Amino acid sequence: MAAPLKRSLSHDQESGYDSVGSNSVENLQTIYFTAPHLKFINAQLQDLEPQDVLRWCLLTLPNLFQTTAFGLTGLVTLDMLSKISPNKPVDLIFLDTLYHFKETHDLVDRVSRRYPNVSLHIFKPQDCENAEEFEAKHGQNLWETNDNYYDYLAKVEPAERAYRELKVQAVLTGRRRSQGGKRGDLDIVEVDDQGLVKINPLANWSFKQVKEYVDEHDVPYNALLDQGYKSVGDWHSTQPVKEGEDERAGRWKGQAKTECGIHNKRSKYAEYLHQLELKKQEEALADALKQVELEQQLSSAASGEITVS
Repeated sequence: MAAPLKRSLSHDQESGYDSVGSNSVENLQTIYFTAPHLKFINAQLQDLEPQDVLRWCLLTLPNLFQTTAFGLTGLVTLDMLSKISPNKPVDLIFLDTLYHFKETHDLVDRVSRRYPNVSLHIFKPQDCENAEEFEAKHGQNLWETNDNYYDYLAKVEPAERAYRELKVQAVLTGRRRSQGGKRGDLDIVEVDDQGLVKINPLANWSFKQVKEYVDEHDVPYNALLDQGYKSVGDWHSTQPVKEGEDERAGRWKGQAKTECGIHNKRSKYAEYLHQLELKKQEEALADALKQVELEQQLSSAASGEITVS
């Protein structure tokens, strides 16, 4: 997706779809917006209700998916879509990090029964089916020893694989401005550093509005919310929040961290992996030099013994 991004940034006079010679929706390869067009779109969508933003998405964006960890906002989006477009549902992408709460997996089952016509695509860390396999490959408590690498393995790489395999061009997210942190100045429509279009249909809503919708429409939600949680991620990095705290205050408590990885710049992880590979190469070279030095010492020692005898 990096190459199409260069094209979109260099064609300041154009916005639209980059196709490969066919007019079919399936062959629209890239959606690209110029900066002025994107600014105009956000100005037009800013004051619309989420349902109207979703209608715009359904009319405008090919290869549209919804990424979700089954938080409240994503569940509201799912329910709205089920009413707006019951016959043409938007597929869900769920990144199973292998460390979700049991309550989250229970919720996935309840959602699947409530919305049976919605396809759910589950992506796990590469070549791992459970936490035991993940830890056998990458060590225990990787989120403590190397949280960037954990984010890449558990979230970023599976997300990139999902986008590639499913030919995703645009995704609906559950981010809102009221969640705080980096989300405080969120636009309705964004384009990430790899050209993926991200839409935040409930960006303007508060937690109170989201919860009121859930209650009014009897939307299934995570049982942990009744135990003081407001934002639920992996069990090892999620805690209940106190009265008056931001709803995401229970995520990575005590750390200078507000995002799990999939909403950070993907180039950050590409650079991180590059530096990690360089470090491995340097360590391998150092080990090889030590081995050569040891062999030379052994050889010298053996030559000395022969000379003496």
